[in-house]
Amino acid sequence: MTQTILIADDEPNIVISLEYLMKREGYQVQVARDGQEALDAVAAKVPDLMLLDVMMPRKTGFEVCQELRARPDCQQLPIVMLTAKGRDTDVAKGQAMGATAYMTKPFSTRELVEKVRQLLGGAS
Repeated sequence: MTQTILIADDEPNIVISLEYLMKREGYQVQVARDGQEALDAVAAKVPDLMLLDVMMPRKTGFEVCQELRARPDCQQLPIVMLTAKGRDTDVAKGQAMGATAYMTKPFSTRELVEKVRQLLGGAS
């Protein structure tokens, strides 16, 4: 069965490139353009993995991550936080909120694909 990745980011160019990259790797892709839309998408169907931007309208990635971790059905959901905020305190906050991994922008697409594969058990 094809694994689903939810991309939550408010920057259209990043969404387009991530969507293309993940589809090319054989994943099914859902897109949310703000934090509330991301929560609504997960409420409809929990994805296999989530790529979550930190700085988004309506709800930040930190808030989304925290809310998802409070749900029993989302405690094992791999969440990769993507952000331009790369300070140690930001990384620590992301991990404290329950992020599985944290990548700072700009990031290597190859590294991102490797991280996604690793978190999803190696098979797409």
